Amino acid sequence: MGKGEKGKGFLDPSSETARLYGEASQYIPGGTSRIHYYFRPYPIYAQSAEGCHLTDVEGTRRLDFLNNMTALIHGHGNPAIKKALFEQIERGTAFSEPSEPEVRLARLMIERVKSLQKIRFSNSGTEAVMMAIKLARAYTGRSRIAKFEGFYHGYYDYVQVSFSSTPANWGPSEAPASTPSSGGLADTVLGDVLVMPFNDQKAVERLLERHGQSIAALILDPLSNKGGFPLPAEGFFKFLREITRAHGILTIYDEVISFRVDSGGAQGKYGGDPDLTTFGKIMGGGLPVGAVGGKAEVMDLLDPSQGSPRVISGGTASANPLTMAAGLAAMEQMTPPVYARINRLGDLLRKKSNEVFAAAGEPGQLTGEGSLFRLLMTDEPITDYRTSIRKAAPQERFNRLHRNLLDEGVIISKEGLGCLSTPMGETEVDQFVKALARAVAKLRKG
Repeated sequence: MGKGEKGKGFLDPSSETARLYGEASQYIPGGTSRIHYYFRPYPIYAQSAEGCHLTDVEGTRRLDFLNNMTALIHGHGNPAIKKALFEQIERGTAFSEPSEPEVRLARLMIERVKSLQKIRFSNSGTEAVMMAIKLARAYTGRSRIAKFEGFYHGYYDYVQVSFSSTPANWGPSEAPASTPSSGGLADTVLGDVLVMPFNDQKAVERLLERHGQSIAALILDPLSNKGGFPLPAEGFFKFLREITRAHGILTIYDEVISFRVDSGGAQGKYGGDPDLTTFGKIMGGGLPVGAVGGKAEVMDLLDPSQGSPRVISGGTASANPLTMAAGLAAMEQMTPPVYARINRLGDLLRKKSNEVFAAAGEPGQLTGEGSLFRLLMTDEPITDYRTSIRKAAPQERFNRLHRNLLDEGVIISKEGLGCLSTPMGETEVDQFVKALARAVAKLRKG
């Protein structure tokens, strides 16, 4: 799988990939606008895709277990989504005015997610998180937020804190330090973000007893990719809901990625009754999308019908009709039996992959739930962010395994994130497992 129909691998200096990367690097920092897919010496460049396969510019066809960073739950070129897009293109691609697809997608989301009473669309998960935090601040009259160590919530300044901490700077486990995960943050950001350890009820209780009266919102991903997909301890989300209410703190669930695990989202699976929830990825059918939804009394701060709203939001492309039509077509296909089928495939993939690591004697595992998985090179049980990295193999070893998988015809992210899509079946699961076995064997040979 390492060479395409042109007979060259993408790492060949004379390959089309090398040429494209060289040209791209003249105009785009690092040759790509998407840092999450850059890896050294350069990434593959996509040419086309169909179903669960992607073909790069060398003509190499691979199984796509990344699906545009988990956004394509129906894989590439889904007929119903294409039909919806073609029909909407004929009607119009963008309007200043609202349109019917926005109303229909809003109704579908509110019918499926129990905590939603109203919803507002945006263009990305990051935008949705920004809006949710602004709503929480306006509603509570407070400015600080709380988040869990290692959990990622996009590119907004106030959530680019402590999602990439290391033993050198992460501080005590019971009171993690607020550390910058990006340059360019304002000097005041770190002081406005309380970082807490996930699944540690006593530590959270102590921290909120001390800081709770200044906190507007606790934002969390109920199934955090950057955290290694730790599952919530029994009763932890119920505890969070009770203690945040006791301190007058709004709870925000970031379900940009985790919404795909159940028809009612991760909150439908794990509970928690958040005040606000952010969405993205699969809700757009593959097009750029974001949304925040929640309790009417909070969401009504966006309402302009009674005068100037308390919280101002807009966006030239927000709720654009192409995204709304594609998202509606995608979500209407996600019935409970469809969720159940791909979730069973996810369980099978994790089970068989973990058997590969055990048989090879290589510390590693696939974590996750439903159709989501994360490949980690540690055999420590994952209960929080620190357990996902403190005994993990050096990054260079993971990079080699990632490259081996790419050579074996499997695409996952450079950090091990992957997912299944509805075109996949047990055949694709078996292909992944066999590719992983070969990739691990090659890694152990040196």
